[in-house]
Amino acid sequence: MIPDQFIATWKNSDLNERQGAHIHFNGLCDLLGVSKPTGTSLMDQGYGFEINVDKTGGGAGYADAWKRNCFAWEYKSPGKDLSEALKQLRLYSSDLENPPLLIVSDMRSIELHTNWTSMVQEKHVLQLDDLADARLRQRLKWAFDEATVELLKPKRSANATTEEVARKFVALAQNLRNRGHDPEKVAHFVNQMVFCMFAEDVDLLPNREFERMLDQSLADPNYFQGRAESLFMAMAQKHGLHGNQRIDWFNGGLFEDSSALPLKADDIRIAVDAARQNWAEINPSIMGTLFERGLDPSKRSQLGAHYTDAEKIMMIVKLAIIDPLLKEWEQSCTQIAKLAETAKTHRSKGERTKALKAATTVKAEFIERLKNFRILDPACGSGNFLYLALKALKDIEYRVNFEAESLGLPPAFPAVGPECVTGIEINSFAAELARVAVWIGEIQWMREHNFSASKDPILKPLETIECRDALLNPDGTEAEWPQADVIIGNPPFVAARDMGPEIGEDYTAAVRKRFSPWMEGGVDFVCYWFIKAAKHLEEGQADRAGLVCTNSVPRSVSRKAIDFMAERGHIFAATSNMLWNTAPARGGTGKFAAVRISIICVGRSTPDRFMLDGRQVPGITTDLYERNPAQAFDQEAILALTENKGIAFQGIVPRSEVKKIDKEKHKLSDASFAVSGEEGRRLLLTPGNPNGNPNSDVVKRYLVAEDITDRDEERFIVDFSGLTEEQAAQYAAPFKFIEPVKLHRARMAQKDALATWWQFWRSRNSSRVKLASLSRYIATPRSAKHRVFTFVDARIVPDNAVVWFATDSVLHLGLLHSRIHEVWTRRRCSYQGVADTPRYKHTDVFVPFPFPHVNAGGSTPHECDCEVGQDAVRCRWRTILQRCRE
Repeated sequence: MIPDQFIATWKNSDLNERQGAHIHFNGLCDLLGVSKPTGTSLMDQGYGFEINVDKTGGGAGYADAWKRNCFAWEYKSPGKDLSEALKQLRLYSSDLENPPLLIVSDMRSIELHTNWTSMVQEKHVLQLDDLADARLRQRLKWAFDEATVELLKPKRSANATTEEVARKFVALAQNLRNRGHDPEKVAHFVNQMVFCMFAEDVDLLPNREFERMLDQSLADPNYFQGRAESLFMAMAQKHGLHGNQRIDWFNGGLFEDSSALPLKADDIRIAVDAARQNWAEINPSIMGTLFERGLDPSKRSQLGAHYTDAEKIMMIVKLAIIDPLLKEWEQSCTQIAKLAETAKTHRSKGERTKALKAATTVKAEFIERLKNFRILDPACGSGNFLYLALKALKDIEYRVNFEAESLGLPPAFPAVGPECVTGIEINSFAAELARVAVWIGEIQWMREHNFSASKDPILKPLETIECRDALLNPDGTEAEWPQADVIIGNPPFVAARDMGPEIGEDYTAAVRKRFSPWMEGGVDFVCYWFIKAAKHLEEGQADRAGLVCTNSVPRSVSRKAIDFMAERGHIFAATSNMLWNTAPARGGTGKFAAVRISIICVGRSTPDRFMLDGRQVPGITTDLYERNPAQAFDQEAILALTENKGIAFQGIVPRSEVKKIDKEKHKLSDASFAVSGEEGRRLLLTPGNPNGNPNSDVVKRYLVAEDITDRDEERFIVDFSGLTEEQAAQYAAPFKFIEPVKLHRARMAQKDALATWWQFWRSRNSSRVKLASLSRYIATPRSAKHRVFTFVDARIVPDNAVVWFATDSVLHLGLLHSRIHEVWTRRRCSYQGVADTPRYKHTDVFVPFPFPHVNAGGSTPHECDCEVGQDAVRCRWRTILQRCRE
């Protein structure tokens, strides 16, 4: 078909949507030279007409045409409002696999709306006459091919806009702090500026009032402070004026303190550049995190690092909030549909009125349910989870109103607001940013759905986001959490061993003491949030909880917290192992570690299905594996075996840094116990110790994980374990070598860091004494893609990244290398990093491993020769063999 023919046909056509949709679409395919749908298609065929995605309450036909990974397409009759068609596509885009393009057409014009996640949304309009232009036809043709549809993707993401403005404000905040202003005041002032820039870009502040004020201040910076305070004061008042300009009432607490900070010319130039960005596009799901890192001096270096993306957060929101609420709505909508049908068809007017009133009541009750729904994030940070949870709740309300209206009920204005989200956050910077992110997200949602922002005030107070400790009150008693329907969040990732150094020894001791009735010490910090959530469920203060933890928690002693939750509810959904690039690496470098996490959702009521890693399963164990009732092998029942204790150990922890630091003003040195091969040999040959002993007493060969998995690089370590400082100083050259460690220890938070600075942080003397009776031991890396075990000379000191076994038995080496132990290890270990590397923790893997019974002659039978139940430990060997064969 030639363009002129197609254009002429549809200019003069009087076909309506039902009559013309398929004809127009097929003709367009001929014009563009692309394949046509093969009639009405089911969704799994990937391309078809009238895609039937089941509608809540009945009905179908969300998209007149659909192509997987390309578009959803909806038609309207000529002259009809295409925004209604777009509204329908947006409402059900998730059911249509979130296609990158939402296309609407009245057969005389075609609108392409981009729908890429976290990208700025763009609109491309083609009128009928535009199809005569080959270049414009080519752009439309791109939409029909998965390989070329990316050419229509917006060039700029909302994330990029957010990162750019965050960086500008980092520079501004740093300038203000450098001039001696209080960091908390700086953060609050910058938050006020941020919201003003957003407000004028969404037409809540008239005439670009804030940007004009900045422009006028470039010539005379002294002009800025008084004008800014006048504007902030007007925004805090019900009938505020700024000059002669009437200002809407914002309130919400953000502008109650109307004082501003003075800016210099360079500051104002930064602010002007920021104000000229498109603030309407800012992404609240990452805004809080980025601005927190910029405004909080302790997190400055983390700006631009990874943040938790919306898709990962939405996994929890969907499981814990969206799916259960939509299931409730499905029941209500079915009831409304029946009543609406009665209201249309019953002969009696009275019965019709009664049915319509009853249907309206059912809908009103569900809307009231949503209005009163409360979501708690007890470690809310800068509000990422809260913003996305509120957005999800508002999307559900929007869907409810849309479907109820389609069934004949009157339209309604959104009633769900920010008061539905509650949070607890100990950091004041983050808590205020959480409020700002929620306010901005609320306003953006209203604009995107063609509703005006609420008024009088525009910003509803958000005292529900509290700045306090989520675990302990100031007097050391247990902190209370507010009642909520759902608890969600991403509590702090701090391993048990790191709690003292990172959050303070006193606080760590207080938390462990307070929660000792429910959980013994030695568990990761996140576990205390799990305990609190479980108690909330048990007390009827919450119905569901969806929390994130590192994936080591379900496979370590910390799993007790998950057991605790499972005893008080049901694990109805989980993700066992997923990459979550959000956790700051140790050392304050600003780099972020590739953390692997688990997501655990627990509910009070018995679920109708269990979802594990996106698939339905019969049940979920507390170590996040499929529960198979038919299997005798119960992973959860596995306990430590006495006969395996005291054999496997972790190597020494030097606790020093191989890094240049100031020793004296102009002298630099490595603060480390570790010694290179060349330096180690030099130390061994250095004479002149006052005690007359050789340096070989304390300079020893050193084994790190890479020496097992790669070529063994000869390296040494200075080991003063068990010696006093005076005794260590008798080894002159080695002692001098480690002196910089003292400077490193002096900067550590632990009170006793300097007490024995010349010794390893963890010398492991009680375990290393076992080496005295051995000529060799078995070693394996804690983290390695392939599990390798090897014999090592007993005189070599193993590092913390090595697990070593106090045995020189070839039999043990063979069993550890066996297929059975490999299967066991894969199940029992945790995984870490981008490469999903298995991590061998001896207490979780080796200690519970049921070694087979060894006959008197030393041979190992393939199966236990005792009766089942007679020797529970060794009989597990038979079960493991059966599992391996399966």
